Amino acid sequence: MSQSGNTTKDGPGAGQQPETLKRVMGPKLLLLFIVGDILGTGVYALTGKVAGQVGGAGWLPVILAFSIAAITAFSYMELVTKYPHAAGAALYTHKAFGVHFVTFLVAFAVLSSGITSASTASTVFAENMAAGFGWDLPATATMWIAVGFLALVAAINLRGVSESVWFNVVLTMIELTGLLLVILVGFFALGSGSADFSRVMIFETADDKSIFLAVTAATSLAFFSMVGFEDSVNMVEETKDPQVFPKIMLSGLTITGIIYVLVSIVAVAAVPIGVLKESKTPLLEVFEAGAPGLPIDEIFPFLTMFAVANTALINMLMASRLLYGMSKQNVLPPVFAKVFKGRRSPWVSIVFTTLIAFALIIAVSTFLPESVIASLGGTTSLLLLAVFAVVNCAVLVLRKKTVEHKHFRAPTYLPWLGVVTCLFLVGPWARLDDLIQYQIAVALIGIGVVLWAITWFWNRSVKGASTKFRNPEELS
Repeated sequence: MSQSGNTTKDGPGAGQQPETLKRVMGPKLLLLFIVGDILGTGVYALTGKVAGQVGGAGWLPVILAFSIAAITAFSYMELVTKYPHAAGAALYTHKAFGVHFVTFLVAFAVLSSGITSASTASTVFAENMAAGFGWDLPATATMWIAVGFLALVAAINLRGVSESVWFNVVLTMIELTGLLLVILVGFFALGSGSADFSRVMIFETADDKSIFLAVTAATSLAFFSMVGFEDSVNMVEETKDPQVFPKIMLSGLTITGIIYVLVSIVAVAAVPIGVLKESKTPLLEVFEAGAPGLPIDEIFPFLTMFAVANTALINMLMASRLLYGMSKQNVLPPVFAKVFKGRRSPWVSIVFTTLIAFALIIAVSTFLPESVIASLGGTTSLLLLAVFAVVNCAVLVLRKKTVEHKHFRAPTYLPWLGVVTCLFLVGPWARLDDLIQYQIAVALIGIGVVLWAITWFWNRSVKGASTKFRNPEELS
């Protein structure tokens, strides 16, 4: 394959698909993309849940989740600079193992995690809109607001990556402002004596769990807040210089990790654990406890709306680019590689992923109305942890294959450590309170198996009943 951005002779639909993605992202935009993707639904919705698992030491699971994410990030940094093409984990799996069924399932798992995360964020958006305007809406009305919001996200994506990325810049700055306000109010409460800093060193496990199991479960839950950096590798064909990924990815992880730890500390110091655990708006509790005279309760739902809107936008960007990238590698039908001639946005992939998200929102609102965030957030973490384990294996396998250009190389012990830690958090001991996550994950993978069979038969019917995907050796 030639360098990304040029038409290839052997690509699917050669001579029919000359359009490629538009390179608009420099280092600053890429950094804001990564920071905006990691910040969002998780920290706004799950801070209280994490504290409820371990008590005042809610910062510890955040640090552990950050460490595990950073280990896997090193593998992504090596692979994205070695193979700077869209499709991310699925492409790396395909090149490392060459098993098309496994490649498809990895792609589907990543796709599902992105759509699940975006659907959850859209539901949170709708709930906060109702709260912000003081509307007392039935669940059905909230569901349709979420669907309408995702339709707006799709329209922004269809306009093109330039508009999507700059919209991401605006939303990222707003959600950063909201979290920085939480930190400032928390420190003000500490300085004024209305907060109790001693709580941050107290372990309080629920249901007589051991500290080890409690921290493990809380780390698994907190991991949902740290995912997002992996989405950026699916934007590599729209990045001006892919070799900047290592520095920018580590910078983004470090910035968000520091913010999350500070938010966790001030939240448990300013608000009693019992209140924090039961609240649906845990960060709003910090404002009410630390600055009761400010009308933040009227403003904060709208800040939350912008934060989760960013999560939805970036996840849907990632999902559509993943389909586009895998279509170019013949793992999905070439129709998903179709792009607008002018805007050069992958319109078929955007429409397809949006329709799946619509169906997911409607299904979840109907069958799991009371546990959307915890169950789907946990399922997102479960799917991505399994994918991360595969990526860490892939980077080790691909060490045997060289490329002509220079690229980042992770210390060898890190991918091994990444495999162990990710698989550990996949285990049931990390989800003792919400095993329904496995049921959701199995159902999604089951759908993936069906879609793989459909794709296989579709490819078999194309061009003289050819059943061959592209050889992994051709994907460099």
